[in-house]
Amino acid sequence: MAKTWKTTKKKSPIRRFFGRIKYMTKIILATTSPYRREVFGYLGIDFKVEGSNVDESQVERNNPEELVKQLSKLKAEAVANNHPDAIVIGMDSVTYFNGQILEKPKSKEEDFQRLKALSGNNHQFYTGLYMVNTATNKTISRVVKTEVFMRNLSEGEINKYLEEDPNFNTYALGYDPVKHISASFVQRIEGSYYNLLGGIPLEVIVEMLREIGYKEG
Repeated sequence: MAKTWKTTKKKSPIRRFFGRIKYMTKIILATTSPYRREVFGYLGIDFKVEGSNVDESQVERNNPEELVKQLSKLKAEAVANNHPDAIVIGMDSVTYFNGQILEKPKSKEEDFQRLKALSGNNHQFYTGLYMVNTATNKTISRVVKTEVFMRNLSEGEINKYLEEDPNFNTYALGYDPVKHISASFVQRIEGSYYNLLGGIPLEVIVEMLREIGYKEG
């Protein structure tokens, strides 16, 4: 069942981007991620969330762009089947480093080794976006990449982070770029800030919403 999230009616600069058009279709995020839910809420428009329950093992893990592209499509389509008049947004994110696709760490030991390897290096964070308007059957697909440059991390800093954050295993990055000591891990980025922040590049989503026919008043 989809859960509704209402936002304040005060229009943000991003909200005004939509112009003088009237609301027509509801928006559903095909995710239960609290991070994506929070960041999408910055747009100031009402939306719902609904998990897709997609079997992610069915997609080959050879290319990070193709992986997030296919998984975001599967997630959006699974939820879209339940809603005949909605805009459904599917999303999926992975980290890519040294020729390897890295997903959510399964243990502190795995995450420690990951962060030790990422220390002083750069890695890529990919997010696939798939949007479908079930009223018109129009679809749009995008892949957003953010290049992330990490500062040198000590083993003590890595251990401190893993002790501080019980949710370390919920991030495709393997760390929280906003809270805890890990907020200091990233030296600089090239690309979408909101992609790194929560796996949901708002500047791309806003453009996709207009293109797919979302109408908001």
